[in-house]
Amino acid sequence: MRTIKRCLALFAFLPLLAAACAPPACVPPADGAAAKARVSPGAESSPLSDPLVPASVPPGIGARSAVLADAATGTVLFSLHPNLQIPPASLTKLMTIHLVLEEIAAGRAFADEILVPPEESWAQNQAPRSSLMFLGRNQRVSLGELLLGLAVSSGNDAATAAALRFAPTVEDFVSLMNAEAAALGLSSTRFADPAGLSGDNTTTAADFARFCSLYIAAHPESPALLHSVREFAYPLAANMTAPVRAPTIVQNNFNSLLGRFEGVDGLKTGHIPEAGYNIALTARRGGTRLVAVVLGADSEKRRAADGEALLSWGFDNFETIRPPAPEFPPARIWKGKEKYAELELEKPPVLSVSKNRAALLSWELDINAALEAPLPKGARAGTLVLRDETGELLRAPLLLKNAAPKGGFWRSLFDSIGLVFI
Repeated sequence: MRTIKRCLALFAFLPLLAAACAPPACVPPADGAAAKARVSPGAESSPLSDPLVPASVPPGIGARSAVLADAATGTVLFSLHPNLQIPPASLTKLMTIHLVLEEIAAGRAFADEILVPPEESWAQNQAPRSSLMFLGRNQRVSLGELLLGLAVSSGNDAATAAALRFAPTVEDFVSLMNAEAAALGLSSTRFADPAGLSGDNTTTAADFARFCSLYIAAHPESPALLHSVREFAYPLAANMTAPVRAPTIVQNNFNSLLGRFEGVDGLKTGHIPEAGYNIALTARRGGTRLVAVVLGADSEKRRAADGEALLSWGFDNFETIRPPAPEFPPARIWKGKEKYAELELEKPPVLSVSKNRAALLSWELDINAALEAPLPKGARAGTLVLRDETGELLRAPLLLKNAAPKGGFWRSLFDSIGLVFI
């Protein structure tokens, strides 16, 4: 009889227990976008509405392939035959520059270190009709000058010298290029030389636009220091190690949109007969940076016109927004050592939207009400949804800021009962 009475007493206590175990009320943040929170079993809501509906039709592109993307988000805004494989030509040098900059960032090389150009890199030993920075005998050159020779003069000799600084042979450096391409997820890109002279180099506009976005994110200083430099002079008197007469040659950047299209500060041009005329462009206006890749144009004029048309259309129709996230209420953790846990986003919200969207923003927090310990740091605890007056713009997971270890016996027992009432 005592056992029965204890059970009846426990059932009488259950409503009070459930109330005690309930999570706290969610309070919207005082500033930033309006927000509301709800607690749910964690179910996803309906599919996202399309935030990328431009106000005007895309431009006509004469090249064989093209992609326009938002550099910050990787969102593709326009594509024409994006997976058509075409040799990148001298766009290849961007990967060579990337590997050199990675070595500098890691402290294994320095921009002001002085090199003696190996004989294989001398201008006279490059293929006929090569673009050159004019390396030669009796010279010394800094690694920073080699980078400018790659970015501005598009020197095939500079590509060879850079490769031999970081690998025993050019072929070994090409292996590094291909390993990096694979690591970056560039599944349709393969390199055969560090300069882009070979028709065996291959890429797609989709792959290369992705690479350009990753490159800019990894080396945000490179447009200002390398790719927007209008001219480069070499060799100078300081580059000579013997009293020989070597004329200084001043070369202009091959990117004709520098200084002509607002915001353009890179990246690279290329041309070989197997590819046609290629260009990888980037431009920034305000908080929006776009990347345009044009492959297989039939002339320099056509590639520049296609690039300009893509960037103009992109800036007219799209923007990158970075709305401040709301404050998150703590999540209720059942059977845990602590009753509540702080939440966070993996990274700050950033998204691409049409300019006719995002006039009025609001947040919705959908927090899983049945989170049971133990849970690791970073475990998904719910969803953050950003909406505007038309529909959803962004859906991002809410994560545990710290691990939630399992609590003791009594916490587990009482929370097991509380879970029944969710």
